[in-house]
Amino acid sequence: MSDLIAKTALDKRLADIVTPVIEDMGFELVRLRLMSGKQPTLQIMADKPDGGIEVDDCARISTELSAVLDVEDPIVDEYTLEVSSPGIDRPLTRLKDFDVWADYEARLETDELIDGQRRFKGFLRGTEDGEVLVEIEQGGEDVTIGLKFEWLSDAKLILTDDLIREVLKSRKDKGQIDETQFDEVETLIDGEED
Repeated sequence: MSDLIAKTALDKRLADIVTPVIEDMGFELVRLRLMSGKQPTLQIMADKPDGGIEVDDCARISTELSAVLDVEDPIVDEYTLEVSSPGIDRPLTRLKDFDVWADYEARLETDELIDGQRRFKGFLRGTEDGEVLVEIEQGGEDVTIGLKFEWLSDAKLILTDDLIREVLKSRKDKGQIDETQFDEVETLIDGEED
């Protein structure tokens, strides 16, 4: 089964090089893109299998990958290596991502027109038989459609209050957020202090 981690042949070759390094460190490769420009940038998104990668983790991954990429030397020109977390509105690059993030809103794009459209926006409803299930509005009604994973060219969560709340709650539950590091928050109701 394919994935959306790497698109071009060079991206796939680079993913083959970096994936074992990232996995040996206890992380997962989420997405890899070699971006062109005055100086190309190799963008790598990684995460912990259960989420919650930190800045220090990205720095360690960057150091390890720099050494491996210097030896393998797969990129001809000078480039910048950028290692980051996938963020809250993360790209969805593997079939399992659509189950993990079921019930959240996402934007999906397909390579070809499907019933006259390429872009779909709706609530993820998991997967079934290699298809991504997404609830979309169609003719004033909510309907769930199935898109074959192989048809997708891009998929990303939409940043919503519910998504932010859930990610922060998850990080707090895992002990990754130390509330003592923040100032007290006052809640305002109808413009009056609580």
